[in-house]
Amino acid sequence: MTRHDEGDGRQPRLRRRAQGELESQVLAALHTARGPVSAAWVQERIGGDLAYTTVMTILTRLLAKDVVTRERAGRSFTWMPAKDEAGLAAFRMRKVLDGESDREAVLASFVTTLTPDDEQLLRELLGQAGAEGDD
Repeated sequence: MTRHDEGDGRQPRLRRRAQGELESQVLAALHTARGPVSAAWVQERIGGDLAYTTVMTILTRLLAKDVVTRERAGRSFTWMPAKDEAGLAAFRMRKVLDGESDREAVLASFVTTLTPDDEQLLRELLGQAGAEGDD
């Protein structure tokens, strides 16, 4: 949890992070690394009062989703993103979509805001995905 200062002289209250926010922060930290890093390194980069065990839980969940990989390093592990920046952006978009109750409305709204070039690209990509699914 992070502190939220209301600026009115009252005691700051704890703000609960949105679902997926910690995962995004962990992934962003991993993408700044120059190679495999420890969970402690990730914890330090995220900052705040996040417990080491929480970082490990998030990394383990991301591993189960095939978003990160790990390698044995002595008695612990080092971690790295399994996806590039485009994959990370796609993961974030999916997390936003998963958090909405009306997926159709969100997707429809998204598509109507695309430029004509982006809309054409999306159509081509969907056509390719459909063709690959037919194989």
